[in-house]
Amino acid sequence: MRRTSVTRALAFGAAVAVLAACGTGGEESPADAPASSGAATTITWWHNSNTDPGKGYYAEVAKKFEAANPGVTVEVSALQHEDMLTKLDAAFQSGDVPDVYMERGGGELADHVEANLVKDISAPAADVISTLGGSVAGWQVDGKTYALPFSVGVVGFWYNKDLFEKAGITTPPATMDDLLAASDKLRAAGVDPISVGAGDKWPAAHYWYYLALRACPQQVLQDAVKSLDFSNPCFVTAGQELEKVVKAKPFNRGFLSTPAQTGPTSASGLLATGKVAMEMQGHWEPGVMQGLTADKKGLGDKLGWFPFPSVAGGQGDPAAALGGGDAWAVSKNAPDAAVDFVKYLLSDEVQKGFAERDMGLPTNPSASGSVKDPALAGLLKVRDDSPFVQLYFDTAFGQAVGGVMNDQIALLFAGKATPQDIVAKTQTAADAEK
Repeated sequence: MRRTSVTRALAFGAAVAVLAACGTGGEESPADAPASSGAATTITWWHNSNTDPGKGYYAEVAKKFEAANPGVTVEVSALQHEDMLTKLDAAFQSGDVPDVYMERGGGELADHVEANLVKDISAPAADVISTLGGSVAGWQVDGKTYALPFSVGVVGFWYNKDLFEKAGITTPPATMDDLLAASDKLRAAGVDPISVGAGDKWPAAHYWYYLALRACPQQVLQDAVKSLDFSNPCFVTAGQELEKVVKAKPFNRGFLSTPAQTGPTSASGLLATGKVAMEMQGHWEPGVMQGLTADKKGLGDKLGWFPFPSVAGGQGDPAAALGGGDAWAVSKNAPDAAVDFVKYLLSDEVQKGFAERDMGLPTNPSASGSVKDPALAGLLKVRDDSPFVQLYFDTAFGQAVGGVMNDQIALLFAGKATPQDIVAKTQTAADAEK
C-alpha cells in the first residue's frame, strides 16, 4: 500500500534559503568531535567518493574521529556510485545495512523508515538539525529526522569553455533551440557536443525530469508527487520534447551503453578529458572529474556551467531547478557512536574540508565560503535563489515507480519507447502503489 502520511517532495524553494540564515557555534576541532563511551565499537561506513580527493579526505576524517574516540573503529568502504546503489539495495532487502550510509530522501527514505531500517536521530542530533535549518526537511518523515544532508545542489550543464570558443559559441544556450543549435556548431567544429551516461539510465532520465519541470506547472508536479497521478498532458509533452533532442543526435558515440562516472570513457570522463563539450550533471561533477584526470584537476579553469534551457510554450518556471542532495543516515541497529560520527561529518571542520575540495555544495552555512571552484560557488547562489527545486523523480516517487519511469525513458533514448509509453507505464506502476 502507498503511504499517505509521508511528504515525498523537498520544499527546497523555502528550505535552501534557510541555509544562509542559520549560524553555527564555531569550528569544531577533532578533539571536540562527539565523544563515544570508549567501549570497543566498530562502525561500518559506505560512501561514493571512490577517487581522490574525496576518497583520501574521508579516510582522513575517519582517522580523526577514531583518534578523538578511543575504542571506536570506522571501517570505510569507498564505492563507485552505481556499485554502492546496487549494494545498498541488496542490504535493504536483507536487512543487513551498514551503520552509516547515504540516503537520498523522498520516497526512498520513506520506504526505509516504513521497513524499520533507519534510526530516528531527531533527539541526539538536534543541535546539528538546528544548524542545517530547512535543508533537513527532505530527510524527515512524519516530523522525525532520519538523516543529515551534507550536500544539496542542482543539476545543470557543465561545459568546456575552450571547446565552446572553438565552435564560435559566445553565449551559453538559454533555450532548447539554442542548445540544439550549439550542438550543430560543435559537430561542425569536429567536437562531440554532449555526453550522457545512458548506460546507467538515471543521467538520461534527468533529461525527461527537467523537461517535465519546464513543461508542467509547479503545482502539477507537487500534486503528482502526492497523488501519483500523471494524467496531465504536460507529462507527454516532456517526452515529445525529449524525442526532439534525441532525434537531433547531440550525444557522444555509444551513449546508450556509456556509464555515468566510471573511468575516462564514462560520460563524466569524456567531459573531463576534452572529448565532449558538455554534460548535464549534478553539483558533484567537478569533484568527479578531478578523480578522472591524471593531474587531478579535471577541466580546471576551462569549466563552465549553465542552467537547463527553457522550453517554448512551457508552463513551468524557467528558473526552477532539478536537484536534491545526499545525507548521512544511521541504520536502525547501529551503535550510538554511529550517530556521533554522522554529527561529526556535518561539523564546521569536516564540511569546510568537503567544500575546499570541491566535493559538492555543503549544507553547513559555515562552509559556504570555502567552496573554491568558481562554477560551484555560483551554484550556491543558483540553489539559494531558485523559486522551486524539484527532487529527482526516481527519488521522490520511490523505486517501484521511479525505476519504471527511468526504464521507459532509457528506452525512448534507444528509440524503443514513445512519450506516451513513459506516462502509461509509469502510471501503471503508480496505480499498483496506491
